[in-house]
Amino acid sequence: TLPLLAAPSLPPVKVFKNPSCGCCGAWVEHMKSAGFVVEVNLVEDTTVARKRLGMPDAFGSCHTASVGGYVLEGHVPAAEVKRLLGLKPVAIGLAVPSMPPGSPGMEANGREDPYDVLLIDLAGHSSVFASYPKS
Repeated sequence: TLPLLAAPSLPPVKVFKNPSCGCCGAWVEHMKSAGFVVEVNLVEDTTVARKRLGMPDAFGSCHTASVGGYVLEGHVPAAEVKRLLGLKPVAIGLAVPSMPPGSPGMEANGREDPYDVLLIDLAGHSSVFASYPKS
């Protein structure tokens, strides 16, 4: 057998989610299966964490996370988080506003609505970082 190559270590992900939200738990599992170590913090109101971390409310979703100095809002695919960490843009982070069916943690009977992963710059403006489903 071939020796296993050590994967570059990924920074830990700190998630702030409501205890009763199941889709957030499914997103946490998505991140773990992609190789991230995830620390879950149960909070009644994720707005407090979002504000403290600097993500504008306009991009709000059901959970907020931080990783490697960036903020993640909502059901951001792990592949885009890894790309963000590799590119290291000057930005607040990534957001998938609302809860689009088909995004990680929001798999709904094979339904995949198109959605964008937004890069949020330091001024709070967004640009499209990635679009799903990938064509």
